[in-house]
Amino acid sequence: MNYSFNRDRSGLVFAGLNDVNASFKDLAAVCSAIRYNSVPRAIDILDSVIEGGKPIEYKKYNKHLGARHELGGKKGRYPIKCATLVKKALMSAAANARSKGYEPDMMYVVHAAANKTQIIMRTPPKGRLFVVTGGWGYSPIRRSDIELSKIEIGLGTGNEEKLGSGMKARIKKSQAIEAKHPAKKQKAVTAQKPKKAAQPAKQKVHPELAQKNVEAQQPSKSEKEESK
Repeated sequence: MNYSFNRDRSGLVFAGLNDVNASFKDLAAVCSAIRYNSVPRAIDILDSVIEGGKPIEYKKYNKHLGARHELGGKKGRYPIKCATLVKKALMSAAANARSKGYEPDMMYVVHAAANKTQIIMRTPPKGRLFVVTGGWGYSPIRRSDIELSKIEIGLGTGNEEKLGSGMKARIKKSQAIEAKHPAKKQKAVTAQKPKKAAQPAKQKVHPELAQKNVEAQQPSKSEKEESK
């Protein structure tokens, strides 16, 4: 996967999703919300959108959007689907960092971007390509295209020399905010969950057979008399 990060990538860990069926505008807004934050705080932001229904601020592509009181009157939306996809890419990057010997809980999102990859043209089946709309007699082609996007996530410690001064300043600003409002998930945010032991599958028993099994387990009349 080709990443749009145009700086030296040594010491950074990347991951992404390609050809995702989601709006790249919504994905870009979600990526902008978690950029330069620590991994635990970024996960908290995404979980608040997915589970809590909190809005994401749209700094771009916000025409005709409503103002949200949670954002102080700024424009925003609730991109639950895109937040889920970005979280998937973030967890993949954290897993890559752990496999390379880093501690993801102490890393920051130094790169988060979303771009459009391709547009797949879809047209109605044969015989329904044109629809007469009346008026001046125009017959436009009915199309419903699919726009695919890609997500890029890059993690770093925040102390790399290759990062620009502006990037380091934003990371320090996020560190000051996290000092006042610490993230909920401070430890083992990317630790793998222990696998449960496989349990034997329950066999379905017909009701009549189950009743016969119960009768077979009950003692007979002769056995009751002998016990007496």
